[in-house]
Amino acid sequence: MSDPRVFFAAERTLLAWVRTGLTIIALGFVVARFGLFLNLLVASGEISKNGGVASAHGISGVFGIILVLSGTAIILGALLNHRRYVSSLPLEDLPRLSLPWLSSFLSLSVATIGFLLAVYLLFT
Repeated sequence: MSDPRVFFAAERTLLAWVRTGLTIIALGFVVARFGLFLNLLVASGEISKNGGVASAHGISGVFGIILVLSGTAIILGALLNHRRYVSSLPLEDLPRLSLPWLSSFLSLSVATIGFLLAVYLLFT
């Protein structure tokens, strides 16, 4: 007896992990740019240079890049886990889809954008 709910539950799980990885990537971008914001405040005279605020840009940049790469790794790991799980399902549990590669394409696209964002943050 075929039960496509098993496959669609695996698809929902993959998409939840993609959403989580994308959120971590966005948080990493915000953290990386927060140090730049602090440096702009120091340059405008809004806050003083006391307490190492001027060096916060470097620390937050590194931490932001780590978060972006972590989000990218989460997405790639979720895709690998999803593909292994789906390949273990019996053929009768796999529904006929018009675009069976779409979830893999989405995951790889978001992971590629995350990696490119990390490279961008590294060189700016």
